[in-house]
Amino acid sequence: IVLASMSFAVIELLKIQVSEDNSEYIDFTGSAENITVSTQKINATRGEITDINGNPIVKNKVGYNVIIQAAFFPDNLNDGNEVLLKLSKLLENDGVSWIESIPVTMEAPYEFLPDSDAAVEKLKKKIGVNVYATAENCIDKLKEDYQISDSYSEHEQRIIAGLRYEMEIRNFSIGNVFTVAEDVPLDTVVVIKEFSPELDGADIIEAPSRMYAETDIIPHEIGTVGPVYAEEYDELKELGYAMDDTVGKSGLEKGMESYLRGQNGVRSFSMSNGKVVGNEVTQEAVAGHSIKLTIDNDFQRDVQDILENFIVYLNHHQSGQYTDVTSGAIVVLDVKTGAVLALATAPTYTIDEYTDNYSELLERPGQPIIDRATDGIYRPGSTFKTITATAGLNEGIVTGSSTFYCGQTYLYNMHCTGFHKNIAVTRAIEVSCNIYFYELGQRLGIDKISEYAGHYGLGQSLGLESGDSAGYLANPETFERLGMTWTIGQVVQAAIGQSEVGVTPLQLAVAASTIANEGVRYKPHLVDSIYNYDMSELVKKIEPEVADKIELNYDDIYSYIRNGMIAASHNTPKGEYSLNDLGFDVAIKTGTPQSARGTDSTFIGFAPADNPQIAFAGIIEGGEYSKYMVRKIIDAYFGTAEEPETTSVSE
Repeated sequence: IVLASMSFAVIELLKIQVSEDNSEYIDFTGSAENITVSTQKINATRGEITDINGNPIVKNKVGYNVIIQAAFFPDNLNDGNEVLLKLSKLLENDGVSWIESIPVTMEAPYEFLPDSDAAVEKLKKKIGVNVYATAENCIDKLKEDYQISDSYSEHEQRIIAGLRYEMEIRNFSIGNVFTVAEDVPLDTVVVIKEFSPELDGADIIEAPSRMYAETDIIPHEIGTVGPVYAEEYDELKELGYAMDDTVGKSGLEKGMESYLRGQNGVRSFSMSNGKVVGNEVTQEAVAGHSIKLTIDNDFQRDVQDILENFIVYLNHHQSGQYTDVTSGAIVVLDVKTGAVLALATAPTYTIDEYTDNYSELLERPGQPIIDRATDGIYRPGSTFKTITATAGLNEGIVTGSSTFYCGQTYLYNMHCTGFHKNIAVTRAIEVSCNIYFYELGQRLGIDKISEYAGHYGLGQSLGLESGDSAGYLANPETFERLGMTWTIGQVVQAAIGQSEVGVTPLQLAVAASTIANEGVRYKPHLVDSIYNYDMSELVKKIEPEVADKIELNYDDIYSYIRNGMIAASHNTPKGEYSLNDLGFDVAIKTGTPQSARGTDSTFIGFAPADNPQIAFAGIIEGGEYSKYMVRKIIDAYFGTAEEPETTSVSE
């Protein structure tokens, strides 16, 4: 049911929501009464979000919001602080969180929240402190500005300071009510109404709000909605937003805002002597578009479980060296379209945890707030050798049969893990011969390596609707930006996915898909189609989009690369991790890039190798054996799982 309006919320709000801009004085000739015509916004219902099968992920419901109206809120700062504290205590007693964006810990000694540089900069600018101000300085400044008494406890002072700051950035005024908390329980509504004589300006209104049917499905990508902030308003008002509108803040909610938001309506009221004598809808609200995603909820959940279970396995590995492993990511794509089939990141959170316990989430070990699948930046390690091989073969530096000599030691005191003697490209990919790719990288030069990496989508944003990080490539420009010195030795390191190259798991999956498509790169996308609100009418189908295409100088380039990756897939243990008994070949390439954690473990691949349907990539931070997740991914997608023969991993 489309939530048409908030028009029958709390009738006394009319006096607050009507301003000079939306009312006019009408003196009817011969009439003994003066009629004022006022208008009230009818909020459009936001579009919903489903998985590929139409199963709901994000829906709407009518809830209760706690608001403060400036007309009835005390002008005296001390009295206002008392109202804010009483209101917060009522919410706190019911376990209800209020909206707060001040990037400061709740308890003293105060510190800025991690990964909140932009919010900290905004705070300092807003309250007028210098750039070197500490969190303690910021709280002290708010206490001074709003006369927050020292008679309150430190915890109470912090609560009032946070709410006062929120009111400031939300441009709290006669024309803009302040939403303190959203979607509060009915029990809380009753309590606040009971204490309303002590809560000047506070009230309850009905409002449509987001309801999450699947709180664990790609929460980072789904994103959040929130109020319009003062610094956003100048730009958003040109797009028809009101100060009290809800707007997408992150993820798909932000990226697909123009489709999801809908169009607000208008209700006109005729008032005489403070009483409503008539009303009519003069403009109907139009609900937003609903969006169908490319992911299947069940497969997404399977891949998330594969990642989390493998991390648990490593923590209990017989070697005892991976007990600190907590983090990783997996991405699965449709090779033929670029559609995202799964995005797993660990550790993660649920949407409920994000909305209810954001501050705690920021401080949680492993930084679950980071979407490692799309925003984690990692060295690719030896998975990058497939790109160096593409460049070498296509530029004619090597052929499928030409060899380099691997004697285990190279120039610049660089080594290979094997002693491969004369080795050609397919075998070099299979055994991941460093010296072969050192030599090839040296002959290619960094410009060609970077050029082909760009063709594969590395070191650039890929335009995912929910947003994704660009990363960077190893080249003199990157080194200059990082304040580092570029040396010739960096070329050979870059050729094997080391040096200062940083890519996302999404980029690695796109690279794997590009190999599977023999040089054709599709733009990854999370949105399958766009519908009207109730999904009875298709508005737009997202078609596959070719983002880049490598112009091939030789026809057999990818056969050498694919065969090397197939051979690499045979190097897995028997039993539940084996890729040898599927009934079709799988193509993979692994890497063990150096990192601040020691080494990470990466993989890319696609399946089936001779008729690719899915491409995938993954990483385990500070771990090993990530390729053992590949069989689980394939089983989950193709239904190839059998009762496994239990095998211990001893390598």
